[in-house]
Amino acid sequence: MSDSLAEYRFSFGPWNIHEGADPFGPPVRASYHFDEKVELYRDLGFEGIQFHDDDVVPNIDELTHSQIMERAKVVKEQIDNHGLVAEVIAPRLWESYQTIDGAFTSNSEKERQYALDRSKRCVDIANVIDCKNLVLWLAREGTYIRESKSSSDAVGHILDAINVLLEHDPEIRILIEPKPNEPMDIAYIPTIGHAIGLAYTSDDPKRVGGLIESAHAILAGLEPSDEMGYALYHKKLWSVHLNDQNGLKFDQDKAFGSVNIRRAFNQVRVLEENGYGMNGEFVGLDVKVMRTQPREISTKHLLSSRKTFLNLLEKVRTLDKKTEQEFIEARDYEGLDFYILQHLIGV
Repeated sequence: MSDSLAEYRFSFGPWNIHEGADPFGPPVRASYHFDEKVELYRDLGFEGIQFHDDDVVPNIDELTHSQIMERAKVVKEQIDNHGLVAEVIAPRLWESYQTIDGAFTSNSEKERQYALDRSKRCVDIANVIDCKNLVLWLAREGTYIRESKSSSDAVGHILDAINVLLEHDPEIRILIEPKPNEPMDIAYIPTIGHAIGLAYTSDDPKRVGGLIESAHAILAGLEPSDEMGYALYHKKLWSVHLNDQNGLKFDQDKAFGSVNIRRAFNQVRVLEENGYGMNGEFVGLDVKVMRTQPREISTKHLLSSRKTFLNLLEKVRTLDKKTEQEFIEARDYEGLDFYILQHLIGV
């Protein structure tokens, strides 16, 4: 447990301010240009930006390497001018026609090479924008049909790609973001335990860790705070995407704490009590705007999620640990349960 208190920094990605389209309906709000989104960060209380490679460089597959680097330099200057930091960057490997059968785990060697080449370009962009954290959300690394791929070979392909990226840049850190399903039927790296297993098997385990998203853990039927605690014990929780999820369905990315405030409390607590943030880690949010929101108030979900974290942080810091320990020593877990509920509702 940490002896001092972290001063938390917050991040979100530009895709968290979107137009409201979903699989069953078109956009309902006018877009914000990237330049407009950058201007919103500080006013909302955020310092860090989560990027995809094509957030930095639109139409990345149509540009030369030198054109990509020039565009990245423009964005670097832009975020510097707003006092912002690039927290993470991820190659968007799941939207290309060349990755419909997976990226690193495609049955096509040519398509696997595309995924690797694009990931190396993403590392190059990371260097320009002064970001040392490369996120791998292995979105299409799974199958629709079990017999279509070898799961053992697939894990080997993912590990081979990680090792190539580690060799490509001796400073880059790789954060694996696990998810059990969606868009694939079943993913090969569904939990943080799988991700950390890959990390230890890599050529440089010190540079491979994890990013845990609350909703992804819930979709796996797991408790997000326990997943975080597991990664924290291994010193491999390098970022989080806090949000909420109403059951085992599609990935909802609801505002943090909006479904289960006690579950959110325990996430804040495990981060606080294990020194998360003391080494510069960000509290990242990955929350979607409700489709009903008018454009002019389509950032409330970010503001409320950050405030919920800070409110729960106060609850963590004001919890009477002596009283809690007395319940534990008496093995009075009913009493402890009610004590936590009272504390959360302010009784």
